[in-house]
Amino acid sequence: MSLFKRFAASASGQTALGIVASWYLRLVWNTSRFVIEPADVYERVEPDFPVIVAMWHGQHFMAPFIKRPGHRIKVLISRHRDGEINAVAAERLGIGTVRGSGSHSGDFHRKGGVGAFRLMLDTLAQGCSMALTADVPKVSRVAGLGIVKLAQTSGRPIYPAALATSRRKELNNWDRSSINLPFSRGAIVVGTPIRVPRDADDAALEAARQAVEAALNAVTERAHAIVDRTSEAIRHG
Repeated sequence: MSLFKRFAASASGQTALGIVASWYLRLVWNTSRFVIEPADVYERVEPDFPVIVAMWHGQHFMAPFIKRPGHRIKVLISRHRDGEINAVAAERLGIGTVRGSGSHSGDFHRKGGVGAFRLMLDTLAQGCSMALTADVPKVSRVAGLGIVKLAQTSGRPIYPAALATSRRKELNNWDRSSINLPFSRGAIVVGTPIRVPRDADDAALEAARQAVEAALNAVTERAHAIVDRTSEAIRHG
């Protein structure tokens, strides 16, 4: 194992890397100009608080900056080593954490027991919003049923969201991670809420899952169109 990997595997190393990550993300935010679509999204969402914020994995690094002063929100972060780094960064940026992760079946509320799922339900019941990535683990851009079941059980709406920057490094990994770079044009795009009835049957849950997937693809495409100034952005601008 290399010296860096040993450092990253240690508790002190994970804390240090998380702090550095938070500094870097603040640098990106503070040196970039972001637009929000729709412009009145916070006024629209306010009556629905607490809400479930859905994002695609690998496109979520700037997610802490969606929060506004006075908002209460936590984020679901895996128990993996990289998750420890992300948790430190999130908490340094004022976001609480719930630790847990998903499964390939989408039943992330069963992995490692019901702990993370129950914590998310408790978080929402206490008036605090939850943010989480919707992908089935290791399967990019395919929404799992977990987030839909969270909405069904909690009675809270899902808001699909995407954040993109014009300057970014796109990695060739499973989730097509975008590393946001400083001095960018940025966009935050939020879709309309998706509500899941408490009495939803399997067919209704699958329809909601497909709706989440389609909505996340739509807001992601729109965010990139804005920052990349494509013809699609001009048509809707």
